[in-house]
Amino acid sequence: MRLTLIAGDPDSNPNNSPTLYKTDRGSWVVQGWVINDADALATLNLPDGESAVEIPDRMIPFFFQEGRAADNV
Repeated sequence: MRLTLIAGDPDSNPNNSPTLYKTDRGSWVVQGWVINDADALATLNLPDGESAVEIPDRMIPFFFQEGRAADNV
């Protein structure tokens, strides 16, 4: 899998994490904060082989703004 950096959180220093990546497989990789809250994890009911991370609302526009550009590369 090849990753293309789309956007890092501009309000997060020093490494701009959370971060969004587009893959060469037509999918996204989202780097974010690990969810440790037991109630939230129970609500998610994650199957084996899956995990979830949290990202701030301010990252969502990057899926639409930068994502369209990444699809055309």
